[in-house]
Amino acid sequence: MALHIGLIGAGNITRTHALAARAIPGLEIAAICGANAGKTAALCREFAATPYADLDLFLAHRPMDLVAIGSPSGLHAAQGIAAARRGLHVLAEKPIDVSTRQADSLIAEAAKAGVKLAVFFQDRFKPEIQRLKNLLETQTLGKLILADARVKWHRPPEYYAGSRWRGTLALDGGGALINQGIHTLDLLLWLLGPVATVDARMTAALHAIEAEDTLAALFEFKSGALGTFVASTAIYPGYPRRLELSGSQGTIILESDRIAAIDLRDSREQTTPVPSGAAQNAWSAAVADTSAHQAALEDFLHAIATNTEPACGGSEARKSLALAESIYESCRTGRRVAVA
Repeated sequence: MALHIGLIGAGNITRTHALAARAIPGLEIAAICGANAGKTAALCREFAATPYADLDLFLAHRPMDLVAIGSPSGLHAAQGIAAARRGLHVLAEKPIDVSTRQADSLIAEAAKAGVKLAVFFQDRFKPEIQRLKNLLETQTLGKLILADARVKWHRPPEYYAGSRWRGTLALDGGGALINQGIHTLDLLLWLLGPVATVDARMTAALHAIEAEDTLAALFEFKSGALGTFVASTAIYPGYPRRLELSGSQGTIILESDRIAAIDLRDSREQTTPVPSGAAQNAWSAAVADTSAHQAALEDFLHAIATNTEPACGGSEARKSLALAESIYESCRTGRRVAVA
């Protein structure tokens, strides 16, 4: 029996969700709800869905079993709660929301309603990142010493100027950290475990926004390892995301979500060359390859079918948001902050 999904939002990321959904057999796109009537109508024509401007009417559409939320980040919890109360499973775009208080409300309401909740942290499903996870779990690097993560991307002025929500505190929750950098925070926590303390600084170096476009942080992981983290949308022309992990037995470098180097004291592991043109997200918000989003959606559907926890459920997705909040607190106070 087919499942029916409804999409909330009408921007680039909702089209990504729609492409991912269309590629899954047995999943049908039932309806799309968006604030922009023209964009919503265009998406509905492309994906044979029913358009809505009113969220309540959209949530009453049947048949519909789950929703994928692609609206501004500060709306995720409120819209997810409304969906959960209608008995709909909720898969939200990252971050889960812009505050842990709102995220906690969504997590509690989903549990109360007995529906599944997850967040699109699709990088976890990419083959080379899963390979890296396995290498770390098998102690390939030995004792971890240092992690260096860089999200040095570029967004033109119109990226912010043409949006009512990007770079705003109310709807984006911040800037380069919570929007572009949140995926890398999630990966650091997933790969390396929790962060104990953070010391960070931020600035709006280039863009005329109320949030930051450049941020640098120093982490101390609970394992004792140190980490450096940089997130920016002000670096021209934009460079691939890079993660360097060094331990007592060597170093592994991830670039463009591929393992670019494995330098170990004694290993037969082989490096996979990084293909050219693999870092479009360094300079564009558009998603060229939807396969990871599809994998995240398939994982969520499996959780629904088997009544199990999705790979990145609400409580798991909350971790990167809590770390982001601590980073912002350090930036505001100028002090090192203990991560809750």
